[in-house]
Amino acid sequence: MIKYEALLKGHFKEKSFVDSNLESFNNFVDFELQSIIDDLGDIEPTIIPHNIDDFKIRFDKIWVEKPKIIEADGSERDIYPVEARLRKISYAAAIMMEISAHINGIQRESFVTQIGSLPIMLKSKYCHLYNKNRDELISNGEDPDDLGGYFIVNGIEKALIIVEDLASNRLVVEKSGTAKGDYIGKLFSEEGFYKIPHTFETNKDLIYTLSFTRVKKVELFAVIKALGMIKDEEIVKTISVPKYTDNLMINLLDTVELKTQEDALDYIAKKIGITQTREIRVEKIQDVLDKYLLPHVGTNKNARMAKAINLCKLVKKYILVANEEIPEDDKDHYANKRLKLSGDLLADLIRVNLRVLIDDLLYNFQRIVKRGKFPSIKVIIRDKLLTSRIYSSMATGNWIGGRKGISQRIQRLNFNETMSHLQRVVSPLSTSQENFEARSLHCTHEGRLCPMETPEGTNIGLRKNLAMLASISQAESDDTTLDKLKGLGLNTI
Repeated sequence: MIKYEALLKGHFKEKSFVDSNLESFNNFVDFELQSIIDDLGDIEPTIIPHNIDDFKIRFDKIWVEKPKIIEADGSERDIYPVEARLRKISYAAAIMMEISAHINGIQRESFVTQIGSLPIMLKSKYCHLYNKNRDELISNGEDPDDLGGYFIVNGIEKALIIVEDLASNRLVVEKSGTAKGDYIGKLFSEEGFYKIPHTFETNKDLIYTLSFTRVKKVELFAVIKALGMIKDEEIVKTISVPKYTDNLMINLLDTVELKTQEDALDYIAKKIGITQTREIRVEKIQDVLDKYLLPHVGTNKNARMAKAINLCKLVKKYILVANEEIPEDDKDHYANKRLKLSGDLLADLIRVNLRVLIDDLLYNFQRIVKRGKFPSIKVIIRDKLLTSRIYSSMATGNWIGGRKGISQRIQRLNFNETMSHLQRVVSPLSTSQENFEARSLHCTHEGRLCPMETPEGTNIGLRKNLAMLASISQAESDDTTLDKLKGLGLNTI
């Protein structure tokens, strides 16, 4: 027993309960913010002065400073958490951005400006308490045993609750009804600003269908052909299920009239109700497939063949599960779940609200251009717009996607309750529905979630807590993973 006690003490000397949250926030500010800006690309107003052929606004670089306060007399100084609590203000730092405007390919202006304020997580790299020893923390009015991992918004301590969700970019196949062979496959394709649900089904004629965004229950093989994989032999070879070639032949016969890629594109366009001329129909459906079909594989025309190959591999898994060659997926298995920590939740919030800021910027720019003037970009950026929207979500807990209760006031009745609140995990499932399996304890929760700490009543099994020794790994970038796989012999197309 003494050995275990020494081990636990040693563990908590090096790691705290909130380390995963701190790491997530640091990763968000260090890398994710810049990634969001890079995904935006060039911003092109639709209305520009008549004597200019091409005008682009470019967001180049973004960074976050340390928390400061500007007093009424205009003086600026550092602010510490204890002052933010006492004065009922937010412990936040400026989000700075380098912006440039380009006319006909030549840079017109380049400047650095504040685009908003971001609440800073206590004890993170961007907090003034980072790496302070006990005496320094006491001198700054802080409890030396407080672990941090929360925010101060309008003087109130707020924790962002960890959200449990199904893993994106993974096909989950399960039974959709009581009939044998009645299976449904679901995949959430997530990349940057896109999160598109895809559904794989079999209709009564044994034809495999695919649904995503505007495209509803279109023949899967028609989509594969529309992506450029025209030859039947190539499709069968890529799917590679020798035992179930008959199933594939039924689907190939159904799309036998689609001889070219353009035929397949036009067929899908007609199916979803695009009624313009053939050329416009083909162009529009190509745009839909490029942007909204498996965006995690790519969102430009260069990714079409990769998407076709991915669809073949996904339908292979669907066929094998539907024919009971491999077991159906267990949605409650923790390999099929992902936890969204503070950094991921803030990334979602910033990603959506940056779009609002850009729309406001474009509206102001185009309104002034209509009056015959050519404004400086620096003048028309409203930094309070982004700040107010971030603060509103943090203060109310209402997040993007209609989720509620993401930001909660920390309970300070005792130390244990505070630690419990900072480690809370919530499921997005409705508390009013039964969802018995989702509420049950799963064997993969061991060592990850506490098997005992869950409330009674409608929230039972949906509101959980991390195990005391649990730590959460951060997501690796796709490039890093690909490099490792290539080192093991992976060949890419």
